[in-house]
Amino acid sequence: MATRTRLSGFQIWNMCFGFFGIQIGFGLQNANTSRIFQSLGVDVNHLAILWIAAPATGLLVQPIIGHLSDKTWGRLGRRRPYVFWGAVLTSAALLVMPNAAALWIAAAALWVMDASINITMEPFRAFVGDNLPDEQRASGYAMQSFFIGAGAVLASALPWMLTHWFSVSNVAADGGAPPSVRIAFYAGATGLLLSVLWTVFTTREYSPDQLAAFEASERALRRGAFDAVAEVAARTVRAYAVGGLAWAAAGLLLAAVIFATRLEKELYVLAGMAALFGVAQLVAALLRRAGRTGNGFSEVVEDLFRMPATMKQLAVVQFFSWFGLFAMWIYTTPAVAAFHYHATDTASRAYNDGADWVGVLFAIYNGVAALAALVIPSVARAVGRKACHALCLGLGGLGLAAFPLIREPALLWIPMIGVGFAWSSILSAPYSILSGALPAAKMGVYMGIFNIFIVIPQLLAATLLGLLLKAFLGGQAIWALGLGAAGMLVAAACVFLVRDVGEPKASPAGARSPEALSKA
Repeated sequence: MATRTRLSGFQIWNMCFGFFGIQIGFGLQNANTSRIFQSLGVDVNHLAILWIAAPATGLLVQPIIGHLSDKTWGRLGRRRPYVFWGAVLTSAALLVMPNAAALWIAAAALWVMDASINITMEPFRAFVGDNLPDEQRASGYAMQSFFIGAGAVLASALPWMLTHWFSVSNVAADGGAPPSVRIAFYAGATGLLLSVLWTVFTTREYSPDQLAAFEASERALRRGAFDAVAEVAARTVRAYAVGGLAWAAAGLLLAAVIFATRLEKELYVLAGMAALFGVAQLVAALLRRAGRTGNGFSEVVEDLFRMPATMKQLAVVQFFSWFGLFAMWIYTTPAVAAFHYHATDTASRAYNDGADWVGVLFAIYNGVAALAALVIPSVARAVGRKACHALCLGLGGLGLAAFPLIREPALLWIPMIGVGFAWSSILSAPYSILSGALPAAKMGVYMGIFNIFIVIPQLLAATLLGLLLKAFLGGQAIWALGLGAAGMLVAAACVFLVRDVGEPKASPAGARSPEALSKA
């Protein structure tokens, strides 16, 4: 039977090293975007809506890039062309964003940056699933988590390091981003590009024919346990039409209610999401009726409705996990600055000291995540992947819940330990479970569609959190972290509803599965 070759630890290292650079860019974005926006005069209650470019971009880009990378085969292979060009564009956006002289320039730079990160990141997820045998996938995704944590540590701490180690000012005399943030973004752009280039030119890929042979072997070995897309009936024209009309009508009705009651403008995003989902189904119905189903649009929409059961169950877990994360990324800086440093003036020393400390806190949780990636596989082996993931999410929820309870900012590193375990597990466990339930020919598109269930909670956070804070929580950003904690804890409970088809045959990192031993 055709089987993937086991890779050495050094080969897995090379394959995952590019994530170190990607996370430098992602970490700089997460820790400093709110700071840059506020320095350009944005009120805290309007921060969330400006972050909406990031998840909205991912919602569109990742399924498209996943589908295209499934169909691509050239000199650089299948996934690597997208990894390469995404890294080039991300580096360019990192050079622009901290120098933005106006809010619209900063918002546009964020949009380009996130689109480019998505172009690079989605094929990277499928890259591991393509190249590693079942018994090594947990190790591969854990290695990605390690590099993600390490890159984010560097990115999050860079402005603080530049200020406290090299005496670079953390206050801009003429407004805008301070020199420490600008230099950090320049260094991040360089590091991102170099690390991604290392992976692109030191790693090879299997051809589509080889991957098809591997999948055939996996199907035979699993004897029906493989939750294949081909086993799910195609969606009918009538189902598309009815679903499309219902979603489009719901979106228009919601928009009318928002207009009539003069609710916050951010809620139009939710109405637009519902309407666009309906329009997409209507277009798919028209194409199917005309017999034009061989195009990329029809295939992606069809695949969305033919997700394996394991993927649907994991989607619920991802929804609540990422709602918590996005609440933390948007509001930790204004929350800590206001609640712990008693500062709301973005030009003040106290505010910028608080913002710098948040960078250190983000570095701490990412450092914990990098170390946790080395421990989590052993815990998963002992208690099972689902129980391990639920435990880590629970620790993250308790960590976020502790922020309003701790008044001394110097002690905020303690709850970040729990957040670090949650972050490490979120970056590895769902993908390790999911990759075993996906056919090789659609690994890319389904990894991209899976990102939808990361994006939707981010869009909800971006549209609803500001409204909730203003209407019910006195505009105090610290309570957004409490809502994030609730999301994490709900996600932990939902993990136990997931069917992990690979769990009975899972093996520890570096060990051989029963199937692999039988082939030897």
